[in-house]
Amino acid sequence: MICATPNELVAALPRHARLAGLDLGEKTIGIAIGDPGHLVASPLTTIRRSKFTKDATELLRILDERQIGGLIIGLPLNMDGTEGPRCQSVRQFALNLKPMRDLPIAFWDERMSTMAVTRGMIEADLSRAKRAKVVDQSAAAFILQGALDSLHRGR
Repeated sequence: MICATPNELVAALPRHARLAGLDLGEKTIGIAIGDPGHLVASPLTTIRRSKFTKDATELLRILDERQIGGLIIGLPLNMDGTEGPRCQSVRQFALNLKPMRDLPIAFWDERMSTMAVTRGMIEADLSRAKRAKVVDQSAAAFILQGALDSLHRGR
């Protein structure tokens, strides 16, 4: 089920199910997980991409281990808010995942997520090598946290 908003996604979740956030890059998939109360996102791991089936199998194994009930996937919109080829690729990944596991999925604007995370790591004086190891999972946490925060606005 592709949901229009994180609120729709949470409504479709089994009780106490956690969410995962994905940052789908061309070479890697950054993964973050949320707590059962949908308040806090934490970076988890990064999958080095190869073929879709192998990537999806590894992703689903991780989701099963963590009892994840839904996904927030970063949507790489253009700076003017329009969708380009990368958005099409991300949406296709979600559609291809559906036959393997029918998880509720929502998309979240990921513009500037990697840049914001990288800037924070530079300010924290992390070396380039250390940043490279965690930037994608940290970007996934940034994406997921944005969606989680939106759930609690106006409550």
